[in-house]
Amino acid sequence: MALRGITVVELGGLAPAPFCGMVLADFGAQVVRVDRPGTLSYPGMLARGKRSLVVDLKQPRGAAVLRRLCARADVILEPFRPGVMERFQLGPEILQGENPSLIYARLSGFGQSGRFSKVAGHDINYLALSGVLSRSGRSGETPYAPLNLLADFGGGGLMCTMGIIMALFERTRSGKGQVIDLSMVEGTAYLSSFLWKTQGTGLWEQPRGQNMLDGGAHFYTTYQTADGGFMAVGAIEPQFYELLIKGLGLKSDELPNQMSIKDWPEMKKKFADIFAKKTKAEWCQIFDGTDACVTPVLTFEEVTHHGHNKDRGSFITDTEQRVSPRPAPLLSNTPALPSTERDPFVGEHTEEILKELGFSQKEISQLKLDNIIGIHKLRVNL
Repeated sequence: MALRGITVVELGGLAPAPFCGMVLADFGAQVVRVDRPGTLSYPGMLARGKRSLVVDLKQPRGAAVLRRLCARADVILEPFRPGVMERFQLGPEILQGENPSLIYARLSGFGQSGRFSKVAGHDINYLALSGVLSRSGRSGETPYAPLNLLADFGGGGLMCTMGIIMALFERTRSGKGQVIDLSMVEGTAYLSSFLWKTQGTGLWEQPRGQNMLDGGAHFYTTYQTADGGFMAVGAIEPQFYELLIKGLGLKSDELPNQMSIKDWPEMKKKFADIFAKKTKAEWCQIFDGTDACVTPVLTFEEVTHHGHNKDRGSFITDTEQRVSPRPAPLLSNTPALPSTERDPFVGEHTEEILKELGFSQKEISQLKLDNIIGIHKLRVNL
């Protein structure tokens, strides 16, 4: 795989950092997740393909374990507020001093500097401060966040993954690691560059929810079907719009101009009435295979059974019969081969990893006795 031979130390956190670590693991990196004592396993840890080490970084001897681990690692990924790692004597100056080629990725909500850098926040807060939240929502309603995807995973985890890959590439020339300061606010704002670059073009001159791409247009929105399902419509270009009109059983010469904004609300009502007369399956029979840009809104239960997704194998099933998306993108020569084994238990690999670092069994036992590390041993029922 593309990242074969790359070793990543991921410090346990929520959502963005685990996703970043999972992507790296999916594409071949060896990822060790460092969890704090008392951490409970749960699916949101996104621990696929990782190993788990439990160590108390608040204890000097625990911090020493991490320093030993990072001395031979390529990347450390930390999700804490600024200053936390420095208090543990684990900041970039120390770790990169011991391993100059180490890439130190710092993934936080507001970044390593600025007046908000040390305060708490979640996806919706980062989305708000980026400006993007102000543009998201229906007309006449308060702004709403589209799940916790944009800031946590788009502007956060995925943007941090890109930063790590770029730093790894640059290291092939300089031989040196560097510090990555990933602010989820800035990552989300960067994702919205199209919104900024198209200011003044007329694309966003209407209030929120009344523009072409935010739900205002009758040809770029969703409609409910007779059976309670939904269809998504995105027929922007005239030739695609014409196919949409044809599929709905309407005639263009009897309708207002597609781009007549004042007619959009009435046209949405007309389209809604028509879509409500057939089931989702019936609309799929009409529009599948056409360029009308009309697709079913698939539920999680439906998505794995859809013909196109089945054709491409877009979803995978692990040994516990849990379904998840296959890693993207597809690489022709070095595709991702995600683990299909169960996620590791917290602390499952503590002993194994410490032995790899050169700790003796006696040292490991003493660290456990002193509550510096945690070990989860699998019990076999006979």
